[in-house]
Amino acid sequence: MRRLLFASAVATAFALPAAAQSIGGKYSVAGTNFDGSPYTGEAEIKLRSETTCAIKWNTGGSVSQGICMRNKDAFAAFYALNKSYGLVVYKVMEDGSLHGLWTIYGQDGSGTEVLTPK
Repeated sequence: MRRLLFASAVATAFALPAAAQSIGGKYSVAGTNFDGSPYTGEAEIKLRSETTCAIKWNTGGSVSQGICMRNKDAFAAFYALNKSYGLVVYKVMEDGSLHGLWTIYGQDGSGTEVLTPK
């Protein structure tokens, strides 16, 4: 019985990091604008390598897309929205969600955003 419990614990310990490692896929988006007003939408991350990816958001009737990169639990994306450019920096959480702050070039302030895997 102890061996079975130990084997199960070891398998779980290895499975959790593996699930958290894969960030490619579709996400639900929930965020706040600079003024604190909420927005929602969807995002998709397409892996290009072990550390690089492309990302596309559909939020508030707007589409933005960019490049992204991961380093352990840090995840960043540079994006274009119409004629503006922005940066978002996320922390990869154990449950696979991404919690971040974003800004737009030439504007003061930042917004928040959470991407939750679908």
